[in-house]
Parts: sequence; structure tokens; C-alpha cells
Amino acid sequence: HVQLVESGGGSVQAGGSLRLACVASGDTVTRMRMGWFRQAPGKTREGIACFYAGGSGPYFVDSVKGRFTASQDNAKNTLYLQMNSLTPEDSAMYYCAAEGIGGGCLISQAYNYWGQGTQVTVS
Repeated sequence: HVQLVESGGGSVQAGGSLRLACVASGDTVTRMRMGWFRQAPGKTREGIACFYAGGSGPYFVDSVKGRFTASQDNAKNTLYLQMNSLTPEDSAMYYCAAEGIGGGCLISQAYNYWGQGTQVTVS
């Protein structure tokens, strides 16, 4: 059983930065497909960044390319999302996801495990 715990969300001004972390237990992050997703009110959940099992990646949705980076730390078994140049359109609940078989890694249905989410609000 894989458990995921996100942290690092908060409220920031437009143009600011946040670093989200997802601490995993039950398996090693680089052994799993790992992804960051977000969901704003009234919108569907969208994939933001992801790695395939084995560590290939990261891959990003077009809207965050050049602004967000993602990394994995095996020693801490943690997935990170560094978010820069934030805009109000980035406001959402951000979720970490793990595992999954098949499909692109930015597809939410491809994942088996999800964290509780961390809220990001950009004003």
C-alpha cells in the first residue's frame, strides 16, 4: 500500500514561487510512475508534471512549461514540484499521485494512489 502526503501549499502573490513536496511510503518514488495534478473549482483534474517508472521525465503540461520544474529525491523518497512565476490561474488543489499502468503519465486515470492534496492560492 502506497501512501502519499503533500505539503508546501499556501497563498502567494502573482509572480511568486512555491515548492510542493510529496513524501511517499510503501515504495520508492523512482520505481513508480509519479505525477502532480491540480484541480480548481469547476474544472476537471489536470496533469501538471510527471515521471514514468524508472525516473524518465519530467514531462509537463504546456501551461506550466518554463515555469515549473519537478524532481525526485530517492534518499527522502519525495517528489517535488517547484512552481515559479505563479499566476491566479495556477490556483488549485494540488495532488500527488503514484503508480499506474499504461497511458500517458499526465492522465489521472492512470494512477492508483493519491495524496490528500495541498491548496495553492495565487492572488
